[in-house]
Amino acid sequence: MSVVEKRSVTIRGHRTSYSLEKPFYDDLVAIAAAKERTLAALVAEVDETRPRDTNLSSALRLYVLEWAKRGRSD
Repeated sequence: MSVVEKRSVTIRGHRTSYSLEKPFYDDLVAIAAAKERTLAALVAEVDETRPRDTNLSSALRLYVLEWAKRGRSD
């Protein structure tokens, strides 16, 4: 089992944090690279589109899961 790590990011000028297990974080970094975006830009995109009753960490995990299910590599 992977340890959850807390990370900080600035989104639209506001500092926030999210907590992810290393495999989710590693995949998020890979997705950002595949989309030719910075990690902060990808996190901001997920934050902007997530339902307001979903926390950012959960939204990021679900984003990674959906990406994997679609078998995306772009």
